[in-house]
Amino acid sequence: MKNSSSTVIPISAVGRARPAVAVPEIAVPATGLLLDRLGRPMTDLRISVTDRCNFRCSYCMPKDVFDKDYKYLPHSALLSFEEMTRLARLFAAHGVRKIRLTGGEPLLRKNIEGLIEQLAEIRTPAGEPLALTLTTNGSLLARKAGALKAAGLQRVTVSLDSLDDAVFRHMNDVDFPVADVLAGIDAAIAAGLGPIKVNMVVKRGANDQEILPMARYFRTHHSGKVVLRFIEYMDVGATNGWRMDEVLPSADVIARIHAEFPLVPLEAATPGETAQRWAYADGTGEIGVISSVTQAFCHDCSRARLSTEGKLYLCLFASAGHDLRPLLRGTASDDDISSAIGHIWQGRADRYSELRALHGPDDDSGDAGDKAPRRVEMSYIGG
Repeated sequence: MKNSSSTVIPISAVGRARPAVAVPEIAVPATGLLLDRLGRPMTDLRISVTDRCNFRCSYCMPKDVFDKDYKYLPHSALLSFEEMTRLARLFAAHGVRKIRLTGGEPLLRKNIEGLIEQLAEIRTPAGEPLALTLTTNGSLLARKAGALKAAGLQRVTVSLDSLDDAVFRHMNDVDFPVADVLAGIDAAIAAGLGPIKVNMVVKRGANDQEILPMARYFRTHHSGKVVLRFIEYMDVGATNGWRMDEVLPSADVIARIHAEFPLVPLEAATPGETAQRWAYADGTGEIGVISSVTQAFCHDCSRARLSTEGKLYLCLFASAGHDLRPLLRGTASDDDISSAIGHIWQGRADRYSELRALHGPDDDSGDAGDKAPRRVEMSYIGG
C-alpha cells in the first residue's frame, strides 16, 4: 500500500505564491530594456498553459505522486488565452522577444492554436514579431503540427529521452511508443516548424546508454533540420528523488560523442542561450548540452516564467511565485500591471544553480544552517 504521507504534494505547495502583488508607488515605465539586480535583461518569457501531462516521466511527474487522485488546478483558476495575451504584450514592452509555450504538456490545452494566433499579433517596441516556440513531449504533434504552423508558431522543441522503445516506454511510464514521437517530429518538419530541437534528459543508469544511438540517428536523419540537445538531470521540485550521483556531466556526454564523431565548439547563437553548442567536424549538423548542474549559467539568465494561473516565477528553481492574477481580474490598468512586472524583475537576484555549486542543492541562501524551501515543480512552470 502506498504511503500517501510521503508522496502527496498539495497544489498549494507545488505552486505557492508570495504575498499579493501590489502596484508600486513609483511607476516602472516600459522602455524595452528591463534589468534585474544583477544587470540581466528580461528577453524570454515561458508561459505554462496547463499543469497536466499525459506522460509520467519519473524526473518530472512521477506516477506515485501525480496519480489518479492528484488534484489539478480547476479550469476557473487557469488564465484565459486573452489574459495570457494581455500579459505577453506587457512583457514584450519590457523587452521580451521570445515566448515559449510549455506545460505540463501544452498540446493538451484545448484550442492552443487560438492562443498562438493571438500571440503572433504582438510586436516588440521595435515593431518586430515575437519568436514563438513550444515545447512538447510529441505525443500529439503528428496530428497538430500543421495547425500549429498555420496559427503562427515558428518552431517546436520535442522531449525525447531514448530511441529504444522499451527504455522510452519505461521512462514515460505510460507505455507510449517512441515511433509515435518520431512521427510527430516528421510531421513538424513537413509543416515547416524548424529547425526542431530534440531534448534528451540524461539520467545516469537509466538512459545514458542511449546517448550515442540518439546522436547517430539525428545526425543522419532530417538533413540538419533537427538539433539534438542533452540536458543534465536536475534537482527541480520535490518529487523526483533527485540525487547527484545520477547526474551525468555534460562533459562526459561530449567525450562519448567526440570519441565516435569528432566535435568542434561553436559560439552561442544568442546572448543568454542555455545550451553550449558543438558542431560535428564533418559538417553533418550540431548538438547542444545544457549543464545547469555542473556549469551554471545563472549569470546571463534572461528568462521569466508564467504559470498557468498567473504566477510569475523568476527562476526554474524558485520556491514561490508572484501572483499577477488578482491584478488581471481586478481593476488594474495595463500601466499598473506593467509597472508591477517591472518592479518584480528589478528586484530579481535569483541564481540558484550558482549557489548550488557553492553550497549544495539544499541551500540556496548561502547559509549552511538554513534549509531552502521546497522548489516549485517543473511540470507546473515548464522546463
